[in-house]
Amino acid sequence: MSAATLPTTTPNGLLIGGVWLQTADKLDVIDPASLGTLASIGNATVDEALQAVGAAHEAFTTWSVTPARQRAEILRRAFDIMMSEIDDCATLIALENGKAWRDAMGEAVYAAEFFRWFSEEASRIEGGFRYAPNRDKTIITDHRPIGVAYMITPWNFPAAMATRKLAPALAAGCTAILKPAGETPLTALWVGQVLERAGVPAGVVNIITTSKSGPVSEAILSDPRVATLSFTGSTYVGKLLLKQTAERVLVSSMELGGNAPFLVLEGTDVDKAVEGAMVAKMRNGGSACTAANRFYVHESLVEEFSTKFHTALSGLKIGPGIDQANDLGAMVSIKERDKILELIGEAESEGAAAVAASTAPVDGAFIAPYIVRDVKHGSTLTKNEIFGPVAPIVTFSDQDDAIKMANDTEYGLISYVFAKDNGEGIKVARQMESGMVAINRGIASDPAAPFGGMKESGLGREGGFAGIHEFLEKQYFAVDL
Repeated sequence: MSAATLPTTTPNGLLIGGVWLQTADKLDVIDPASLGTLASIGNATVDEALQAVGAAHEAFTTWSVTPARQRAEILRRAFDIMMSEIDDCATLIALENGKAWRDAMGEAVYAAEFFRWFSEEASRIEGGFRYAPNRDKTIITDHRPIGVAYMITPWNFPAAMATRKLAPALAAGCTAILKPAGETPLTALWVGQVLERAGVPAGVVNIITTSKSGPVSEAILSDPRVATLSFTGSTYVGKLLLKQTAERVLVSSMELGGNAPFLVLEGTDVDKAVEGAMVAKMRNGGSACTAANRFYVHESLVEEFSTKFHTALSGLKIGPGIDQANDLGAMVSIKERDKILELIGEAESEGAAAVAASTAPVDGAFIAPYIVRDVKHGSTLTKNEIFGPVAPIVTFSDQDDAIKMANDTEYGLISYVFAKDNGEGIKVARQMESGMVAINRGIASDPAAPFGGMKESGLGREGGFAGIHEFLEKQYFAVDL
């Protein structure tokens, strides 16, 4: 059992109206590295979910008119608390998600930064003032908090996905109901406690954990007191939720799946490309919607790139993420690990050559990183989001063909372009059908930048100047002055 390694202050109840509620029915949180039980937590029913809606709706009355400066100071205190206890946050992430300590710490710091960024944005919400063209009136535009926000977050970034939604919502004056993934709820509960300690009033942030996600979400989204949905997860589930929100014409923000291409163009510095690939592919063990999913490498570089990439992967030490000596932790569950192994098996049946770069521990949800050669565009690994440490390599000879293959997907979250120089990289980046493009680097995410995709990768943007506007409504006043 791994419970003794949890931070002693980790909550295990539902946070509703400022009270940590215990439920008779419990959910077990499993450590994917040891397969032991980390904790038993609350399991909300529809009734408790609607209690959370009521608490958030009541709190909105006062929180929505709380001065922006006051909201900002609370968020800044949340940032300070998180940073002072960053080891506790990283510990929870590494234990319940399985990821390596380095990735867990990176996520924890990234997550805290959303509190700081949006504390600065809270008092910078701009309006507008101008005359109508025919001078018959003055046009004044204002922004108002949209209301109660329902938030659903995935298991792969349990801290960052929570703060990336909560911070702008609170900065805008909205109240929230957060439903974290069942695999990784402890980090979100801890974040809720941090916000309490920072001074967030009762009912402004409510957190429910449940094994009844379908009925709970349906009840919340059907409630007229709920004003918006912010969802991060698979495109499949996102589409189901959009059908529900359509019934009420509910404003929705969707950060959905990805199938990120990684282009290595002719003339690229291979060592730099491999360095970028190690970040783009292996950050979070490949369990990221932004992870490089398919590699298109020019024929003149493919042998050198593949060999050096394999060598770099073989140097990773695999083991429990909580052990800081390890570079690659466990997948979040045996189920997720087996999905990845199944995809590798399908690729081999199609004629691809999959080679493990190392050996993974037998016990726990571990998997070794793989390089997969002789992959054809349009095959299994290029059509599916792998969500693990598997790198399929497609060879190309014509750059235009590589761009077409990269864009040949219903997804459009992020692309990676490695070129001989940044000018060439930008030229190609402008042709990529994705909301974000990393040019000659392996990571693009930043709390100060708008995160989001094109096509079926989502609606709206999180982070940056745009993030707070997902929780604001524009209002226009026509007046004679």
